[in-house]
Amino acid sequence: METGVITQFKDLGLIMVLALSAVGSAAGAGVAGMAAIGAWKKNFSQNKAASFMLVAFVGAPLTQTVYGMIIMNKMIELANKGQYLWGMGIFAGLAIGMSAYWQGKCAASACDAMGETNKGFGNYIVVLGIIETVALFVMAFTLGLLGKL
Repeated sequence: METGVITQFKDLGLIMVLALSAVGSAAGAGVAGMAAIGAWKKNFSQNKAASFMLVAFVGAPLTQTVYGMIIMNKMIELANKGQYLWGMGIFAGLAIGMSAYWQGKCAASACDAMGETNKGFGNYIVVLGIIETVALFVMAFTLGLLGKL
C-alpha cells in the first residue's frame, strides 16, 4: 500500500485538468451572462425586443469543461498504470480554462454589441469559434501526447 505524500496526490493532474477547465468555463459564462443581462435590461428599458440569441454567447465557454473531461478520461487510463500526470493536467487545464475565460470576455462584448444593434451574430460567433480553437488544439495535442506515453 502506497502511503507517501507524493502518492497521496497521484490523481492531482486528473482533477486539475477538469477543475481548471471548469473554472474557466464558469468565469467566462459568468462574464458573458452579466453582459447579456445588461443588454436585455437596456432593450427592455427602451421598449425594444430583447434578442434570445445572446444565450448562445453566454453558453459558448461551457464546452471547454467537456474538453477537460475528455482529457481527464484519457489520463485515467495512464494513472491506473501508475503514471503521475500533474504537469500535463495542470497546464492543459489552465490553457483550456483561459480559452474559456477569454471566450466569455469576447462573448460579453458580443452581447453588448448585438444588444445595441441586433446585428452581427455571425461575425461574433466566428470570433468565439476562433478562441474555442485554442482549447480544441490543447485537447488534441494533449491527447496525442498521452497516446505516446
